[in-house]
Amino acid sequence: MSFSPKKFLKYIFIALLAAVLIKSFIFDAYMIPTGSMENTLLEGDYILINKVAYSLSTPHTIPLLNTWISSAQLINFKEPKQGDVVIFKFPGYPTEVYPEENSSFIKRIIGLPGDTVQIIKGEVFVNHIKIELPKDAIIPFDKTKNPDPRIYPKNRNWENNNYGPVVVPKEGDTIQLNTKNIEDWQALIDRELGGKVVSVEGSVINIQKRPEREYTVKKNYYFMLGDNREDSMDSRYWGFVPKDYIIGKAVLVYWSWDSYKSANGITEFFKPLRLKRLFKIIN
Repeated sequence: MSFSPKKFLKYIFIALLAAVLIKSFIFDAYMIPTGSMENTLLEGDYILINKVAYSLSTPHTIPLLNTWISSAQLINFKEPKQGDVVIFKFPGYPTEVYPEENSSFIKRIIGLPGDTVQIIKGEVFVNHIKIELPKDAIIPFDKTKNPDPRIYPKNRNWENNNYGPVVVPKEGDTIQLNTKNIEDWQALIDRELGGKVVSVEGSVINIQKRPEREYTVKKNYYFMLGDNREDSMDSRYWGFVPKDYIIGKAVLVYWSWDSYKSANGITEFFKPLRLKRLFKIIN
């Protein structure tokens, strides 16, 4: 059987195309960059993301490039549920229509659309019912802290361990707008309508240059928390995540490498490898 460069290139092209399609629509890999999900996920864990856990959607990024684009849902399979660990496009801070840096975060879904979320002395309540912490979560020790000015929404005198209550927006909700709460909702409205469309003139709130006293939410949103509450930038600091920003569900740790451990020479090459974490199911 003679070697054919043309056939070889054809097979390479087909393999690359299949890899791009799988990565874009079905499965993807992600490396945990911080300790915000400890000890469920550790910095240096390499995980698989199931992109069709909830729906089949167009890609969130241009294939092979780290350029974010708008994603459209093609087929819906099921809704995200409380407790799911998901990766999502960072929506930006409350002062941003679009984030300065395009990045993806991984957190746990705590509040579903329409839920009321509150944290009291480190304990999380959803719809006034206490929810159990994940078994590997780091429970905050210091439960008496000063109000954090970074907390969202602003000017509430809330702390990361004493937070809320907040109601997670859902599609069809009508928000009554006034000069006292417009700062809470301005970024959400701007993002849903595709640009800086909210302005305030005295006591008048304008949306797309028209005076408005209310706004109807167009998307379903989720409240996200990191399992390591003391070291996690999450919905307490930047607000809610729309469903179309959810990329997929974290399902499996396939590799784990402790970069803080040094490997001197060939005999210690695998010293940083966390063998017990390989093929761990993510819950």
